[in-house]
Amino acid sequence: MKRYFSFSLAMAVVCALALVAGISPLQQAEGAADKIKVGVCTGLTGPHAGFGQGGVFGIQAAVEDINKSGGVSVKESGRKLPIELVVLDNEGDPTKAGTLAQDLILRDKVQFIVNGMDPPHMRAPIAGVCERYKVVQISGCGPYEAWMGMRKSVEKPWQYTWTPSFAIATPAKPGDFRHGKLGYSMMDSWTGALDELAQKTNKKCAAFASDEPDGRGWYLAFSPVIAKKGWDVYRVKDEFGLVPMETTDFSSLIKAWKDNNCEVLWANAPGPFFGAMWRQAKRMGYKPKMVYATRAALFFSDVNAWGGDLGNGISNEMFWNPAFKGCPGIGGTTPQALFERWNKKTSQPVNQNIGLGYQAIQILIDAIERAGSLEAEKINAALKKTDLMTIYHRVVFDEDNFSRDPVSFGQWVKKGNTWVNEVVISNHDFLPKTADLLFPIP
Repeated sequence: MKRYFSFSLAMAVVCALALVAGISPLQQAEGAADKIKVGVCTGLTGPHAGFGQGGVFGIQAAVEDINKSGGVSVKESGRKLPIELVVLDNEGDPTKAGTLAQDLILRDKVQFIVNGMDPPHMRAPIAGVCERYKVVQISGCGPYEAWMGMRKSVEKPWQYTWTPSFAIATPAKPGDFRHGKLGYSMMDSWTGALDELAQKTNKKCAAFASDEPDGRGWYLAFSPVIAKKGWDVYRVKDEFGLVPMETTDFSSLIKAWKDNNCEVLWANAPGPFFGAMWRQAKRMGYKPKMVYATRAALFFSDVNAWGGDLGNGISNEMFWNPAFKGCPGIGGTTPQALFERWNKKTSQPVNQNIGLGYQAIQILIDAIERAGSLEAEKINAALKKTDLMTIYHRVVFDEDNFSRDPVSFGQWVKKGNTWVNEVVISNHDFLPKTADLLFPIP
C-alpha cells in the first residue's frame, strides 16, 4: 500500500481514532462533529495514474475552495464543517483498491469516499466495501454499459455508490433532461467523427482493445454499431484485436491490419498498453489515416510517455474541458480557472479528470447541505433528488444511481513544443469547438 497523502486543509494534524466496539465507523466519525472526513482511493501510480493524478487534483481544489468559504453547512451540527481528505494510492490494482477502501473506513474513519473517474474494474471492489459498511461513494466510472453489468451482477445492486459518468450507446430514458439529445454518449461523438471520416477513407477499420471489462464492453458495443453504418471492422466476429493485458507482441495484429489496408484504427485500452502497440505499429510501417484511442489518450502523461510525436493527431473522447461555458465551481472558480491552477502546478496540458474530481466534491457538498446531516441514509435520499449545475455541467441521477455527463470528441495536436487537446467535434452549445479535425494524422 502507498499512502499518497493524508491531510486536512483546515487542520494541520490528522488524528487516528481508535475503533470503538459497537459503534459503526460512520457513527464514530459523526461523534466528533468537527470535520467531514472524506477518503479517496485511486491509482496515483501504475497503469491508471493519469486518472488518479487528475482526479485527486480536482478533489483537492474543490476542498480548498469550500474550506476557504468556511466549510460545508450541516444543519444537525449547527455550523459549517471543514472537509479533511485522506488519499490512498491503490497502484491500479483492483485487489488493493478493495483492501484500501476498507482501511479508509475502519482505520481512517472516513465518512464518505469520492473519486474522479476510473475504469469499472477499479471501482467495483470499492463499491462492494462501501455497500458492506453503508458508506456513500461518489465516483465517476464508465462506461455505463460495463458499470451496470457489474452493479447488477451482485445479489443486490449497490445502493451507496453514485456515478456521474458516460455511456457508450445506451440513451437516457424518457423523462430525463438528456433524453433525445446528442452528446450524452460516446456513440454520439463517434457518429460525428465517423460521418466525417466516411468521405475521406475506405471505411475499413481495425479495432483494438484490452480484454478486461472496459475494453471488452467497448469492443462488443462499438463494433456492431460501426458495422451498421457501413464500415468494415476487420474480423470483428472473431474478436480479432481483443487481446489479453499480458500481451507484448502485437505484430500479427498489425500485419493483418496493414495487409487489409485498414485506414482507421479504433482502440480502447490503458495508455501504456496502447502505447506499446502503437510503437510497434510505427516500426512496422502501419500508417492509418486516423487513430482513435479511447481511454489511452485521455491524459497527457500517457500520451507523452509514448515518446516523440507518437501522440500527434491521436483522437479521444472529450469529457471535461476548460472551454466549458456556464459551468460554475465553488466560490467563483470557473473551468478555465481550475485548469490554470493545474497548469501552474504541473506545467501540463489539461487532464480531463480534474473536472470530474472537482464535480464529485460539489455533488457531495450539495447532498450534505440539503440533507442537513452526515448520516448515510439521509445523504442517499438527498442524492436521489440531486439536480445540480457543476463545473462539469448538470447532474441528475437516474434510478441506477447514474448521471450521464456530456461527451464530445477531442484530438491531441502538437504545436511546436506545446501539446493541446483540441475539441474537434461537439454537440453542445456550452462546449464550443476549438479546432478542425486534423486529417490525415502526421
